[in-house]
Amino acid sequence: MIIEFEAVSVERGAHTILRELNISLSESRIGIVGPNGAGKSTLARLINGLIAPSAGRVLFNGLAVAEHLNAVRQQIGFLFQNPDNQIVFPVVQEDMAFGLKHSLPDKTLRAARIQATLAQLDIADLSERAVHTLSGGQKQLVALACVLCMQPDLLVLDEPTTQLDLRFRNRLLQIIGQLPQPVIAISHDLAMLETFDRVMVIDQASIQADGPAAEVLPWYRAHYA
Repeated sequence: MIIEFEAVSVERGAHTILRELNISLSESRIGIVGPNGAGKSTLARLINGLIAPSAGRVLFNGLAVAEHLNAVRQQIGFLFQNPDNQIVFPVVQEDMAFGLKHSLPDKTLRAARIQATLAQLDIADLSERAVHTLSGGQKQLVALACVLCMQPDLLVLDEPTTQLDLRFRNRLLQIIGQLPQPVIAISHDLAMLETFDRVMVIDQASIQADGPAAEVLPWYRAHYA
């Protein structure tokens, strides 16, 4: 997995959100931290084309995202901060099945994929539950299951632990640690990122620090506490 930002800028009116980023991302676990409004989520959304750059280009495994949007999105799973923005059907398995209809038209295979994914996250008992009856933590795991059942090559997680209590947070971190796919996580949960291969600090429209978690996280705590 290689993501390349080539002179990427994002502007909204007179406000520059990101300025001429030139970075290459290839590590298995990458964390992105920074103050609120610094451009972290914008950077994440550039990866799968949810946001288009004002200048420059983003490439995913050699494909220009803007020119190969559908192909790129099939390879990248994106977990939103609020699961209510991601889950649209009233029953868990219905929501998961909808996302699989085109890539897995056989109903039997589709049902097997859904059950296997729910079992992987230890939430098989939620298959027939109405979404509105789920807790916030259960919804977040269901949203992750919806992403994983598509079998993406990369996972991008936007503040995945924000709405979770300690039990669901620990469960989510355990799941993330076991995933075979590369993960890019935007988070204020610094403890979550301590085992990551690389952490980047975004502020003032640019990268302020970039390197191993063991070096960057203490620097971030010292400068932004």
